Order: sequence, then structure tokens, then C-alpha cells
Amino acid sequence: MRRKLAAGNWKMNGTSAALGELAALQDAHPDPGVDLLICPPATLLSAAVQETHNGPVMIGGQDCHEKTDGAHTGDISAAMLRDVGARAVILGHSERRAGHHETSEDVRAKARTAQAAGLMTVICLGESLLQREATNTLDIIGAQLSLSVPDSSTGENLVVAYEPIWAIGSGLTPTPDQIGEVHDFMRDRLEQRFGPGVGRSVRLLYGGSVKPDNAAEIFAISNVDGALVGGASLKASDFDPIIRALEQA
Repeated sequence: MRRKLAAGNWKMNGTSAALGELAALQDAHPDPGVDLLICPPATLLSAAVQETHNGPVMIGGQDCHEKTDGAHTGDISAAMLRDVGARAVILGHSERRAGHHETSEDVRAKARTAQAAGLMTVICLGESLLQREATNTLDIIGAQLSLSVPDSSTGENLVVAYEPIWAIGSGLTPTPDQIGEVHDFMRDRLEQRFGPGVGRSVRLLYGGSVKPDNAAEIFAISNVDGALVGGASLKASDFDPIIRALEQA
């Protein structure tokens, strides 16, 4: 049985004042029925780990370098994330792929290093609106999945998040049939590559304008094991109903 996961990506948002949201989240969910993960900006990682110490919320990073150390000014290694207490890392988000020109091969290299360091890797995949309108969504997702996910992946160290680029922050959401088609496709591909045991144990998240008013519908879709949430994860009061919808799914 896959334990469901509600993950929050704070992106480039939050100062020390935002740490109170983590305390509020843990107060609201002292014994959640799903796994909880918050990925704050790097400047808050240490304080966030301290804030959630012995609580149910896991803390993760938003990126890491493919190298374990070296002359990479401004970058953060997977070992550094682990050292500060992070337990996961988001990789391959569309904003990194577009804004930093990361390829799926880059994502795979980072994921391999992160998994070797003991981090759970949340690997993001997604198509643009142009690609969606060209009706080759599954070709895009299939290629990204194949090239981004390393052979070292297991059900414990891999989470895959489907985030259609055109839905992130836009308020637009694919239909349940569109989401289900992609999630069923990803599950099938993972089972083909890794075998039924691993393939069925990897959690598949949906991300892209997940809100309290559409969460229950999304979580009812086949092979949706949770969500990777952006803006709605910044405040505990907004994230709370999404978590509760997932617990009831």
C-alpha cells in the first residue's frame, strides 16, 4: 500500500516569519494520515528542520547539484541537504528546466547523487500548452520519465510529480480524464522498467493549481497518490483542507 503524500513547494517565498506556518501545520496535523513534506527556500532549511523536530512534517530542498562537492559557487550538494536535516529534494521542476535550462539528463544526474546521499527525490515532469495542443503529451512525459529517473530508484527514494507546465500558477487544471491518462501511463512505464514491485510502490503526485476546492476531485483519480502544491502550501490554513481531502481520499 502506497502511503499518500502532500508536498509543499514554497519556491522563492518565505523569510523567518514564515516558520510559524510550519508550527501551525503541525498543530493542525499532529498525527496525519498521510506523509507531509515542505520544501522551503534554502535560507530556511536549518530553521525549518528545527521547527519541525520530532513532528510529522518532513523538510526537503528545492534543488541540489549533481556533484558531491567542488567549485560550484552558489550551489548546494545533496550531502549538504542531508547534513542540515533535509529528507527529500525536488528535482526537475519546470521552472528549473526552463529558467536554468536543465535537461532530463541533468535531472537524472542530480537524482542519482541525491539518492546516493539518502534523500527521497521528487522528480517533476510536465508538458507545455503547445505540446498538449499538439496531442503528444504522453510522448513528452514518457521521454522525461525515461531520461530523468535513475536506475537506482526505488519506492522509498523516488516520487514522481506530474505538473503540466500550463497549469502551474495559472488557475487552469486538466480534466480528471487528462490527469488520469498521464498517471496511468506513468505507472505502466514504471512497472515495465522496474518490475511490478518497485513500479507499483512509487508514489505519483499531481501538481498544478491544486486548491482546496478541486483537491478531492483530483485525489479520486486513478494512480494519484497525493499532490505537489505551490502557492497553497505557503499558509497552513490553505494547505490544511488539501491535506484533509487527501486523508479522506
